Amino acid sequence: MQSNEQTLSALPRDARLAGRTAVVTGSSSGIGEAVARVLASSGAEVVVHGRDAARTEAVVAAIRADGGTAHAVTADLGASPDAVRDFAREATAALGGRVDVLVNNAGVYPAGPTAATSDAELEAVWALNIRAPHVLVGALAPAMAERGSGAIVTVGSWMARTGVPFGAVYTASKAATEQFTRTWAAEYGRSGVRVNTVAPGATSTPGNAGAEEALAAMTATTPAGRPVRPVDIATAVRWVVTDEAAFVQGALLDVDGGLSATRYLQPA
Repeated sequence: MQSNEQTLSALPRDARLAGRTAVVTGSSSGIGEAVARVLASSGAEVVVHGRDAARTEAVVAAIRADGGTAHAVTADLGASPDAVRDFAREATAALGGRVDVLVNNAGVYPAGPTAATSDAELEAVWALNIRAPHVLVGALAPAMAERGSGAIVTVGSWMARTGVPFGAVYTASKAATEQFTRTWAAEYGRSGVRVNTVAPGATSTPGNAGAEEALAAMTATTPAGRPVRPVDIATAVRWVVTDEAAFVQGALLDVDGGLSATRYLQPA
């Protein structure tokens, strides 16, 4: 099987999203980068977001080198609600005044035990994982609803519905964002805005580069038998925002190799 980067570097180009614009938060690396590159490969004009200008520009350069259209907009979405609204305005302006697709991917994931979770970590999860997507949807969804079309995707997690003995605040934040999806689907669906969650399983990303053995052990007995690649998440996000998924509303799509749905025990 090809690596994540090999697959991203050889994406076929098509026009499934031609004429549409997209904002992908947290897209300077990992899952967000893969989403931005896959959407661009299907013709979307994409805003790549990150906090680090060099990394963000590198993703934009990769998209442009492959024939896509992208813009870099840097911002700290955990800073304040006004900073998030400023980002929404800047991203909208970069895309010519219209956002058709919003992918809420940016997040932090402290994985320690509850007693060792610092106040700063707790505040960061609240600000970036929960407050930022809420403020962004409040800033961008009304214009989508007024036009009668749009797609919003929240990147969730398999751990939102499974008890694990670590990362309580992170897993709770992902449960909250899955509920955002259901509520926003009810709030905006009649206006033509579709809202869904794509929930990754144990995924190999730069952010958990030191956990290869743990990821391999976690996924060894799943049907897929391996960790998820970011590009696997990205192609699912692309499908959800295309017209092929026009009747998918308020849904939760697990892309986890069967991790959350099955348990396979090796014979003794």
